[in-house]
Amino acid sequence: MPPTSWAVLGLLSFGQELSGYDLKKWADWSLKFFYWSPSYSQIYGELKRLEKAGYAVSRVELTESTRGKRVYAITDEGRAAVSRWARDAPVEPPVLKHGVMLRAWLGHLMEPERLREVIEQHREYSDRMSRLAEADAEGAAEVAEWAYPEMVLRWSKRYYEAERDLARQMLDDLEELARRPPPKPEGGEYDRIRK
Repeated sequence: MPPTSWAVLGLLSFGQELSGYDLKKWADWSLKFFYWSPSYSQIYGELKRLEKAGYAVSRVELTESTRGKRVYAITDEGRAAVSRWARDAPVEPPVLKHGVMLRAWLGHLMEPERLREVIEQHREYSDRMSRLAEADAEGAAEVAEWAYPEMVLRWSKRYYEAERDLARQMLDDLEELARRPPPKPEGGEYDRIRK
């Protein structure tokens, strides 16, 4: 199964029956800081896959409204499978797809002030995410069963602080770059790299 299936199954492993809506809220509260912020369609697609594999079961919970709510729970087989995956899956390097750095890498194609704005927006976003992760870690600290999610949320806070600080350093680098004399045209940069 793909890692996203394990993430959804992992959310169910905390022992509660959860609806797709609940799973989305939990993912946005925790997983978004370090892995993935799924859409509802992704969550429901993963839940179908997990049920088909025998790792989750669902039932309709009657509510006061006319429609019932479908809730999902992990099976013993699902708990064993996600435990095996967490324990035995190979340690893979994280995949970094940093859109802001791709844009900075292409900085020669935009105005310097626009590039500064992009990096400043990223710095502000990272600062905001750091504060949110800290608040969510404090909330997790209130529930003993959430000790490991709390630990990862504290890691997430530090990660976003580092991103914020790196963006600030990049803004300083842009200032320094602006003070340099313009390079003399001597042929293509690609030709120089190939030699």
